Amino acid sequence: MNPSNSLEQKLLGVKEKISVSKTNSVVRNRIKSIDLKKPRTGLLKNKTFLIKDNIAIKDEYLTCASNILQNYKSPFNATVIERINDEGGVIVGQTNCDEFAMGSSSEFSIYGSVKNPFNLSLVAGGSSGGSAAAIAEGISDIALGSDTGGSVRQPAAFCGIYGLKPSYGRVSRYGLVAHASSFDTIGIMSKSIKDVYSTFCAISGKDIKDSTSYDADKPSISNLEDSRLPKSIGIINDNILNQINVEIAEKYRLLVDYLKLKKVQIIEIDLPYFEHCIAAYYVLTMAEASSNLSRFDGVRYGNRANNENLSDLYIKTRSDGFSDEVKRRIMTGTYVLSSGYYDAYFSKALKVRRLIKNSYSDLFNKCENLLIPTTPELPFKLKNNLEDPLKMYLSDIFTVPINLAGIAALNIPAGFSSSNLPIGIQLVSNSFKEETLFSLAHILSEEEIFDTN
Repeated sequence: MNPSNSLEQKLLGVKEKISVSKTNSVVRNRIKSIDLKKPRTGLLKNKTFLIKDNIAIKDEYLTCASNILQNYKSPFNATVIERINDEGGVIVGQTNCDEFAMGSSSEFSIYGSVKNPFNLSLVAGGSSGGSAAAIAEGISDIALGSDTGGSVRQPAAFCGIYGLKPSYGRVSRYGLVAHASSFDTIGIMSKSIKDVYSTFCAISGKDIKDSTSYDADKPSISNLEDSRLPKSIGIINDNILNQINVEIAEKYRLLVDYLKLKKVQIIEIDLPYFEHCIAAYYVLTMAEASSNLSRFDGVRYGNRANNENLSDLYIKTRSDGFSDEVKRRIMTGTYVLSSGYYDAYFSKALKVRRLIKNSYSDLFNKCENLLIPTTPELPFKLKNNLEDPLKMYLSDIFTVPINLAGIAALNIPAGFSSSNLPIGIQLVSNSFKEETLFSLAHILSEEEIFDTN
């Protein structure tokens, strides 16, 4: 079959799946703009990609699911988009998300809520819920999301797929609309660990356009067939496991038993400063968000309210352009940065973050990998947590420590609950040791230790 015809058939399938989807995961497709005659070679040849609507694609809308950017088109490609194109990938559309990636349920969006493909009355997770739901539905091979405090891993767990949060600096952030710059990473989602691995190899590496990117070597495993189990792995104690959903804890213990059977050294660990992670994370990210979002004022770009007075123009533009959740974070962030409160909140949170980072580094002197639940609960009902921001924030309790430390983590699908809802578990590695995550995940997928029926 002619390669272009093969790709054309694949794209017709993508278009059909988007048209019948009931999850509200894809906000726009770009299939008409794809050049079928373009020769494609590389690691990602003819693999289809969906991109979260906060990553820049040249001449495509970049709205971040917000009114303030509703008519904005990007004049350039993000570095990850350039690298996907260079390796033969095909970008077929953009996905729904929480506005400016601020949320844990993909309900804060001008396009409406994303629904969980396993139960349409439940959330798909957030903020990259559109990417996760679309992959779970089989719309695309691979999707990109952004992960500030779990926004790739948590929806991946809720939708039963793989979700990688790379080490901070491993993948260029150039072209990603900033939420909290010292936390943000671009992550990868797929049903296939091999596709996650290939995409990671294609998009990672130093970028002169991003001063925080790091020139780390590509994964040392030449292919996933060279995979090996870790020599040692850190596990959490029963005091924490007894506080989470019983069926998630059951899958966690099942995996621990498998590792023991395979003679992996099991080391019980305490999660560093666990009770302080959520507070430190939200103080720091809201402060960074209040600074980053100051550029959206209706003057330089984005929608602008009609007003002759400049001060009133700013107020009207931002009041109409941002949702309640984004306003809440901007105001809280401005508060903790203000005179008299900086030392009480922001400065202390920075010190706690350093303690967390150092403590995780100490853990990796003892353990090659860590094993942590991805979420404390199964997917929750739509609108269930909207009126209780703290309850929503606590759904990220197991994911935010990874971003505070800047290390790498991978959600792996760990079967289903008795109500047929996906369960996820996090594999965690030290910074720039992602190859250990791919190795372990590949072996687990081959062994099929979880019931996926």
